[in-house]
Amino acid sequence: MKAIKKNLTEEEYLYLDFSHQTKGCIFPLHTSVTLFLLSYCDCKIFKICLVVTKEVSTDSLLLRDDLIQDVEIQIISRQELPPIVQNCCLPAVVERSDNFCRAGLAVVLRHIIQKSYEADPLKKELLELLGFKKTCLKACAEVSQWTRLCELTIPLAIENFLRESFDQPPTIPVEILQLEKKLSEPVRVHNDDKLRRQKLKQQKADGAGPPLTKGKAKSKVHTQETSEELDSASKSLELKVAFSKLTVQEEPATTNREPSHIRKAKASDLPPLEHVFAEGLYFTLADIVLLPCIHHFLVIICKKFSEKLVEFPLLTSWYQRIQEVPRVKTAASKCGIQFLHLPELLTTSSEQHPNLSEVPGVEEQNDPLFIGGPRPTMAKLMEKGIEVMFSPHPCPTWTLDWNVLPAAVSPKEGKMSSDRALRKQQQLNNLVYVVTNQAKPGDRIVDFCSGGVTLIENKELSLIRAKKRSNELGLNNIWFIQANMEYFTGMFNIGVALHACGVATDMVIEHCIKTRASFVTCPCCYGFIQNTSKFNFPKSEQFKKTLSYKEHMILCRFADQTAAQLPPQRRLIGKQCMCLVDLDRARAAEECGYSVQVISMEPESCSPKNNMIVGIPI
Repeated sequence: MKAIKKNLTEEEYLYLDFSHQTKGCIFPLHTSVTLFLLSYCDCKIFKICLVVTKEVSTDSLLLRDDLIQDVEIQIISRQELPPIVQNCCLPAVVERSDNFCRAGLAVVLRHIIQKSYEADPLKKELLELLGFKKTCLKACAEVSQWTRLCELTIPLAIENFLRESFDQPPTIPVEILQLEKKLSEPVRVHNDDKLRRQKLKQQKADGAGPPLTKGKAKSKVHTQETSEELDSASKSLELKVAFSKLTVQEEPATTNREPSHIRKAKASDLPPLEHVFAEGLYFTLADIVLLPCIHHFLVIICKKFSEKLVEFPLLTSWYQRIQEVPRVKTAASKCGIQFLHLPELLTTSSEQHPNLSEVPGVEEQNDPLFIGGPRPTMAKLMEKGIEVMFSPHPCPTWTLDWNVLPAAVSPKEGKMSSDRALRKQQQLNNLVYVVTNQAKPGDRIVDFCSGGVTLIENKELSLIRAKKRSNELGLNNIWFIQANMEYFTGMFNIGVALHACGVATDMVIEHCIKTRASFVTCPCCYGFIQNTSKFNFPKSEQFKKTLSYKEHMILCRFADQTAAQLPPQRRLIGKQCMCLVDLDRARAAEECGYSVQVISMEPESCSPKNNMIVGIPI
């Protein structure tokens, strides 16, 4: 085992879990996925450390060379992790300063792509992995069913699948069928209408049906990854558009004006675009994540239960097609992945798997728009004795003396208008007063205040700004973690969240309850509240007995109508709806053994979203 020594370079350490290895794979699959991306990007700018579990001896561990070609890896125990990483789930990346950590698969992979591009700006195709507007797998798994499927549920389901004994034909994991269903859905892209009209023109010219046959996997064996080979394989419009990105060509475009019958065709009559890659037409980070997972799943299926392949022909077609992407075969080979050559499938998913429509969808559908206002719902609550009620503010006139504080502390340094900076100061006055009255010497506070402070945020730019201001102030008791909340496992005493959007407030409260920490939260974006894989609304037993999910959503939608430019009566109803939504959150926390108050910030003009939910474990 090699010791990790500090140096003065701008190196970053990448920490990956290691439980065991098999032929062509290091487990957990998150580690295999990360190593595959490093190989694809030809990235050698990180110091890579495999972190072994307690059951594995670091001294006796030997890694197979065919799994880690061209990569220098150090092996360490969990006890050797930097303190900030010990508070997070792996994978994680830490800067040399040891106080800035990025944790969680999607966050780490996006960072690898960005750093690889910065190291070689000529590799513009690497940024294409982040997708349109650079948002691929950016939404956290707690609120995005697609991110959750790619980042968490498919890797976990396949790990569990690979543990089976296979004495009898297995049940295909529902997550695989969800992905198959996703691949059968029409593609949506930013230039959707233009491409669908081009496809209609192509179909008219060919006098045939859709050129990209669903579920038909190509059996051609590709030995070279050249643009000529890609061109010969790309027969449909979708494939031409997809591979134009990969070969640095311009997307197919028509120089002449479309014929009249194409221009005038109704949108409803245009043919849908079909999937080439996981998210649609373009090769993205989602494909990188899925490839190692799906490969190891297909190895077992092909070896022992090849008859099962007909249940997911679109997935096998995707698996064949992804091998045509430049550098994928090379990267896979370096990671010990030997691609399978699958048989040609002639049946579609719907023919061979009629129950596919019953598989849970990848994206949860929102309820339809409601007709009518919130008054019937509020009246229903009043009949059960549930009314709008705020606890008195403990000290409405208290304020920090902003004039004596360093300039970097003030929101005015955050590049915002003077009016907004003043309102932000007023908001912070409220939070700081409540938190400082709860905090004890030595307490760890997550987000903001005195004592040891940990800032957790999944937006990289926000953390970079905070770190810059912290450095200017010479603070050495603040740690920065870019991660979704589920990846932070450290202990703390008080959790703080100013304007946590939608269910992010509920995530903060839940995290605090699990740790038995106090919480001070200021909710925001009530209209984004909806049922997720983790939360169902209403949350409290008292509200559940009175309101349905749809009725609760009425309160959430109208709770967002508190903007200053709205009529006073409308803002009043919005404020009442805000209070009722937060009372439900408060009652749910009380059921978990907390004393909770819903307080209105002072002055109320400091923000249209001026509620605070303050909870203390009893």
